Amino acid sequence: MNETLAFIGGGNMASAIVAGLLRAGHAASSIIVVEPLEAQRERLRSQCQVRLLACADDTLAGATLVVWAVKPQSFSEAVVPCDPHVTHALQLSVMAGIRSDAIVKATHSERVVRAMPNTPALIGKGIAGLYARAGVTASDRTLVERVLAPTGSMLWVDDEADLDAVTALSGSGPAYVYYFVEAMMQAALDMGLSAEQGRELALATFAGAAALALQSDETPSVLRERVTSKGGTTHAAISSLDADGVKAAFVKALKAAQQRAKELGDEFGR
Repeated sequence: MNETLAFIGGGNMASAIVAGLLRAGHAASSIIVVEPLEAQRERLRSQCQVRLLACADDTLAGATLVVWAVKPQSFSEAVVPCDPHVTHALQLSVMAGIRSDAIVKATHSERVVRAMPNTPALIGKGIAGLYARAGVTASDRTLVERVLAPTGSMLWVDDEADLDAVTALSGSGPAYVYYFVEAMMQAALDMGLSAEQGRELALATFAGAAALALQSDETPSVLRERVTSKGGTTHAAISSLDADGVKAAFVKALKAAQQRAKELGDEFGR
């Protein structure tokens, strides 16, 4: 891939994508990162030899793809110095809450793709929900997929509003896993194990169960039932969870996350 890529913002997600591109063989000299914070630039400089800018300039005019990776509340400010140089480029946003209409208005380009990645992208194990506006061509989609491929898998959605659900499920999802791992670590302490033993057991169990589910043709319900012998230990645990309404509470929590994603879009994304 020989295209020149420009990243507006050099935080964790931009760094994850850049690192993945470099591992895949993309030339560092063809990657530009605009990052106003000196500490962030120094961190990137120590990790890779990409071109670093403290502020946008006409260097961006050579970019085929611009990746918007600033905080949503910073987008309107960040786009001003970039706008004269990026109108021709394909726009890829990894910002939460900034809707594509706002990106079109700010960049004067209809070629906009929104992506909602998650933090396992940092180790190439993420998943990103993607939405493309009508102005995005098939070759544009292919370019976006090639750029994001080193960070993990991808799922395209047809309706931009579905990205709010993606945000609730996978964007915020790693935090839910860590939440349950914390609970298992607490239970380990209560049952006489150490917190570190609980952590090791919990993380290995999550990783193994997810790997098995990915490889299996069976539904998660069937896989769960195979572990849940009536009258056994798992049955006791699941019965306790059901009695406390944990599944309903969890579904409610994800809907709360979806609603908050919509609210952020209303606040920052118009």
